[in-house]
Amino acid sequence: MTDHSAVYIGTAFVAGVCVAIACKDLLNRSRREKSTAESPCNGSAARPGPPAIVEGIEGCIGNTPLFRIKSLSDETGCEILAKAEFLNGAGQSSKDRVALSMIEMAEEQGILTPHSGDTIYEGTSGSTGISLATLARAKGYLAHICMPSDQAIEKSNLLLKLGAIVDRVPPAPIVEKDNFVNRARALAQAQTASSSADPTQSVVGSNDRTKSGRGFFADQFENEANWRAHYLGTGPEVYAQCDGQLDAFVAGAGTGGTIAGVARFLKPLLPKLTVVLADPQGSGLYNRVRYGVMFDLREREGTRRRRQIDTIVEGIGINRVTANFEAGKELVDDAVRVTDAQALAMARWLVEKDGIFIGSSSAVNCFAAVKIAMKLGPGHRIVTVLSDSGSRHLSRFWAKAGDVGGAVDTRLEDVLKVRDEDFQ
Repeated sequence: MTDHSAVYIGTAFVAGVCVAIACKDLLNRSRREKSTAESPCNGSAARPGPPAIVEGIEGCIGNTPLFRIKSLSDETGCEILAKAEFLNGAGQSSKDRVALSMIEMAEEQGILTPHSGDTIYEGTSGSTGISLATLARAKGYLAHICMPSDQAIEKSNLLLKLGAIVDRVPPAPIVEKDNFVNRARALAQAQTASSSADPTQSVVGSNDRTKSGRGFFADQFENEANWRAHYLGTGPEVYAQCDGQLDAFVAGAGTGGTIAGVARFLKPLLPKLTVVLADPQGSGLYNRVRYGVMFDLREREGTRRRRQIDTIVEGIGINRVTANFEAGKELVDDAVRVTDAQALAMARWLVEKDGIFIGSSSAVNCFAAVKIAMKLGPGHRIVTVLSDSGSRHLSRFWAKAGDVGGAVDTRLEDVLKVRDEDFQ
């Protein structure tokens, strides 16, 4: 054998080894990607890969992860999965989907025109307002938010930092003109009327700021763009992430858009799915689902400590049926009542056991998910929603919950049996 032949053979051998290694690496990578994509309830099932670039902050909304809450799953023998809506990229809550949907529908209908001086008005307990204020700035609008004065102060502080006008108004029933929703509607109508009468005339709003352009009342409680956002987004994502394998969906209702939209998407595909309302104390929806009557004992005349729903939970619970809840009401199979003390205990548990720091409505959802898991028995899969972070609830809900502290060893049975007096 010549020296040249030996070199050729050696080179060919080394090249063959390199090709074999490369092929093996590609094969293993392909298997890993396939395994990840096929893994039920893995966020990548709905998101095969993050896009390199999205268009603006609104492009960061949706496709939120679905993850297993380890402590609750281990304790109940069920898979309790959480849709991490606090990871939406605009206002960091599930209301990002709703706000974007309402704005885009208004634009399609010619009600809103970017950079024209148009103002978006809304009555909200906080999260929808934050999402609207964020997207208003991103898309060329102003925002004017009306909210009850008993909501956590950090929400209105954040709205001000986002450039919104904020009216904190005393809590009042929806039938009164001073209700925060009615005030937002009236202000929007006044601005539109003034703009139509004289386009050059500015309108003086709250805080003595002048505005031109039209006023758009987003109307999250009655606007069908709300439930459609979850029908077109949240529902399909949950179905894909779970590979179509889930037994129950648990969510609270303020406007009712989340539970209605997700139920309308999932139920035709999964007829045996149990859709469960998680309802805080003082809300009438629990009895509406269970008994067909909108009533709560804590709301009787002479028994209420305040004029709205008697709970520290913000964002869910209501004493009227909205158009959005009505859109999915017949698809809701059951309801779980959650007291303030139970929500507080669950919020503390999730920090202690999982490092999950959530807001009050999310704590209600998780408590109800545990109750449904215990009702269905081990081996079932329950999906719920983590609507927002606990950072928006520091001055009220988490002030009541207190600090979790260091070495603690709470039992789930203690959370389930907690009493109101434990948080006095």
